[in-house]
Amino acid sequence: MNYGTSDVLRSVTLDDVRGAQKMLSGVARATAMEGSRYLSQLVGAPVHLKCENLQRTGSFKLRGAYVRIAGLLPEERAAGVVAASAGNHAQGVALASSLLGVRSTVFMPQGAPLPKISATREYGADVRLHGQVVDETLAAAEEYAAETGAVFIHPFDHPDIITGQGTVGLEILEQCPEVRTIVVGVGGGGLAAGIAVAVKSLRPDVRIIGVQAEGAACYPPSLAAGRPVSLRNPATMADGIKVGRPGAVPFEIVGELVDEVRTVGEDHLAAGLLLCLERAKMVVEPAGASPVAALMAAPDTFEGPVVAVLSGGNVDPVLMQRVLRHGMAAQGRYLAVRLRLTDRPGALATLLGVLSLSDANVLDVSHVRTDPRLGFTEAEVELQLETKGPEHCVEVGQALRDAGYTVID
Repeated sequence: MNYGTSDVLRSVTLDDVRGAQKMLSGVARATAMEGSRYLSQLVGAPVHLKCENLQRTGSFKLRGAYVRIAGLLPEERAAGVVAASAGNHAQGVALASSLLGVRSTVFMPQGAPLPKISATREYGADVRLHGQVVDETLAAAEEYAAETGAVFIHPFDHPDIITGQGTVGLEILEQCPEVRTIVVGVGGGGLAAGIAVAVKSLRPDVRIIGVQAEGAACYPPSLAAGRPVSLRNPATMADGIKVGRPGAVPFEIVGELVDEVRTVGEDHLAAGLLLCLERAKMVVEPAGASPVAALMAAPDTFEGPVVAVLSGGNVDPVLMQRVLRHGMAAQGRYLAVRLRLTDRPGALATLLGVLSLSDANVLDVSHVRTDPRLGFTEAEVELQLETKGPEHCVEVGQALRDAGYTVID
């Protein structure tokens, strides 16, 4: 694999990050920071959202990719670059390469969302679909690098990548100098490591908390072991932080400078995404919503002012629909009910009348008439309802029982 001559393992310094900030001027946006009244009330201190979901290509990844590719020698640029990604890194490498006049090839899984494939191509990359999972895609990209001499651009395990991502930390200190806690999602660790270098160098009193999905939390066991440890089958809706093993370079920095790495479940991730959409009017992918999920999971454990980094907004519309439904269910705003009623004309209309009086919105209805458990005159009905929250769910269930229906748990 050809990583390029700039791959010497070295530390990342504040001067490196400041240099990257100058390099990225006019390339990456200094993204907005927005206050969140809802989260501030929940935490009991000011909470601000660092909106990297509004960055060019829809995530912070452009920062590191541009710094990495800009640092290549002329002969390395001439050989082109190659990357493997299911989305955000792919788009960052594609745009950075185009801006720098470097040929890029990006391998993506065959099941990658079409909007992400199209966007990567539109940014100028030669997109090649290979493999069903990212590991297979990564292997194909490494093989391509070995065969062609193209420089492999790793998504997080390189000092230049970390340096570029660290510019987010400098912007946070400029935009919110009174910050006490920064919460950031963690996959391989490049963003958290970069922010930690920049912030701890200037404000060692600021607490930095990393957040991982419970099903893809490679950092807690790795930090406990003192070395990167691989997960066998990472699984989470937050594909942007679904990484099975920490990068060697960011691992050292995270272990030294990041104060804590927490985990959040899928319900909190979905609820965090839903909150960003409803309360902050921000389209954020599940990985980008992970800091918000952590705030919602344990709001009384953060010292404010808090900055939560919304790392990306590239979410497939189909996934968005599923996640929103999951988030609403987790908040008690969906209710699935099974019940039995007499199978006669008008019975369903009567049932729907009861639901209408209880102010529940019927989303779907299905009938079962042939189950051997049912009596000769019985039918089983399953309803999907939209409700106003947990208390309303209880009220709906009680209204059905009061009307004489047998509700099946």
